[in-house]
Formats: sequence, C-alpha cells, structure tokens
Amino acid sequence: MKVCIYSRVSTNAQDAENQSTILTGWAIQKESDIVNIYSEEETTWKAGHQRKLARLLDDARMRKFEAVLVWALDRLSREGPLAILSLINRLKICGVKVLSYQESWTEPPGELGELLFAIAGWVARM
Repeated sequence: MKVCIYSRVSTNAQDAENQSTILTGWAIQKESDIVNIYSEEETTWKAGHQRKLARLLDDARMRKFEAVLVWALDRLSREGPLAILSLINRLKICGVKVLSYQESWTEPPGELGELLFAIAGWVARM
C-alpha cells in the first residue's frame, strides 16, 4: 500500500521528527511504501497557513497514495470534530484512509468510525 506521513507540532519545544520516525517504522511494519512525508511547523496552524496539509490534499486528489499515517488525529486539526470529519471525508472521497498510530480503531473504523472520529475531534479541541 502506498502511504504518506503527516506530522505537525504545536510548540517550538516539540520536534516533528519524533512523529515521522515512529510513523516510518509503522509503515515499514505494515509493508507499505512511503510516498511522501508532510511536516507542518507549529506557527502555521495558528496562522492558517497549512501549506503541507494543502499539498497533501492536492496529492490525495491525484491518488498518489492510499493512506495517510498520523501520530494522532489531533495532528490533523485542533479545531474540533467538524474539522477532523471534514478532512477525513475529503480524503475518503479521494480513496484515501486516515490511520492514526495512537488511535488503533482507525484501522478499519467499522460502522462506528464516523462517531469515533467525531469524538476524537472533540477531544482534540479540548
């Protein structure tokens, strides 16, 4: 399976490399091919300049990968359940799954997937 990695940090004290290293190992364990690693800096989210996420979404539309690996769903957004569900739905339309290292229920989500994604989005906002 072709995958990409998306990492995001919230403060200067954090390092996106930590997320990428673990997610790379996870991808290897899954026998997946890593197509790209998208990494956002802490200030971009507050400023509304998520260039790497925008590029990831463009690449998803071009079907460059089948799944996005994230450390945790709150790395996608801290804006609440609607924002996370919206991103997940945009990726789903492109045939791309979101798999979270910290939330193993994302693989596969099953019938309760949307509810669990909404709860994770709510928790991320808190």
